[in-house]
Amino acid sequence: MTGLATNDSTPRDDAISLLARREYSRAELQARLATKGHADATISETLDTLARDGLQSDTRFAETFVRSRIARGQGPIKIRAELGNRGIDREMIRAALDDAQHTDGVDWFALACDTLAKRFDDPGSEPRERARRERFLAGRGFDFDQVRHALSHAWDDH
Repeated sequence: MTGLATNDSTPRDDAISLLARREYSRAELQARLATKGHADATISETLDTLARDGLQSDTRFAETFVRSRIARGQGPIKIRAELGNRGIDREMIRAALDDAQHTDGVDWFALACDTLAKRFDDPGSEPRERARRERFLAGRGFDFDQVRHALSHAWDDH
């Protein structure tokens, strides 16, 4: 049944149904529509039309994605990697992160501090405890300087 849709819906119907719930990148939609059995050529044509009509936008997806990940306390390294995994190109990723920083006022150092303080009550008295906090922030996608800053300042106001 290769190339045939598994039901009577069109690629556009399936894409609109997905987009009604949340933003998707073009690559994500392409993969989901292919999984539903739609032909590659039809998928590509449908996605071109949706983008032209403003119903799907990788730029809008990237901006929304960055904001949602910041709200979850994730750092720029992880956000960049996840956007890349979703088919967003490097320039668009850079623009979305820059926009968050300059337009939305995101301070990655402050976000690292807030994220760490929400998870841990103190910086830890033992090297093992401090290493655990470092791993936590690194796993959240913060860089070395942001991790060091957070370990020194996360509990300043608390």
